[in-house]
Amino acid sequence: MTTEELHTLTGAYVLHALADDERGRFERHVADCADCAREVLELRAATAHLGLAVTASPDPALKDRVMRRITVVRQEPPRVLPLAVPRAGVRRRRPGRRALAAALAAAAALGGTAVWQHERAQDAQEQARRAERRADQVAAVLTAPDAKSRTARLADGASGTVVVSRSRDRAVFVSSDMARPPDGKVYQLWFDDAGTMRSAGLMDPGRTTGTVLMEGPVDGASGVGITVEPAGGSPGPTSAPVALLGLPL
Repeated sequence: MTTEELHTLTGAYVLHALADDERGRFERHVADCADCAREVLELRAATAHLGLAVTASPDPALKDRVMRRITVVRQEPPRVLPLAVPRAGVRRRRPGRRALAAALAAAAALGGTAVWQHERAQDAQEQARRAERRADQVAAVLTAPDAKSRTARLADGASGTVVVSRSRDRAVFVSSDMARPPDGKVYQLWFDDAGTMRSAGLMDPGRTTGTVLMEGPVDGASGVGITVEPAGGSPGPTSAPVALLGLPL
């Protein structure tokens, strides 16, 4: 594969669409190619945005259009069923107390369902806003003028890349094809502060490939570590690291 061909693989690399041998050659190439390294960072920032599902707000003019249509569109009349005429000598029974209680219970249940659906919609909107804020923070690190990255090969063909912006004092970790942690476990990220490990957040245990904004400032950290911890994380590492990466200078 020629150097010119390697220049064209940035998009496929970011989307994890390269075969193992191609990925290895591209990673060796990108370590010495500033243009490709910059393009990889920019494409990762773009995919961080595209990977998030954000609710779409309705057109502000939609309500006005609907209200105008209401005044000109004829409403269909309700379907009227013929009343059953009681036979002579047969008394018409009124709804019993149980029937009324059941109707009231059904109405209360419907009201509760409406409230629950409204709360679920609000929760979804808040989750979407938080996800969008995280994506913006990730993109700010990946596209920072001073962003630098370092990639390491992990076990079983996986790879990890840490991207650091000293001006923003933040770091992003990008994983590719990592094995899922055991049930009840999670990968936890750490900053290495001169031998003292400082928690930098948890990775999503359901994803083997992803981008994580590391929690807290880079400050004077010299490296990044990953350990397997109980669900919810630990105040300090409880297992040997599955990966250690030095931060790019």
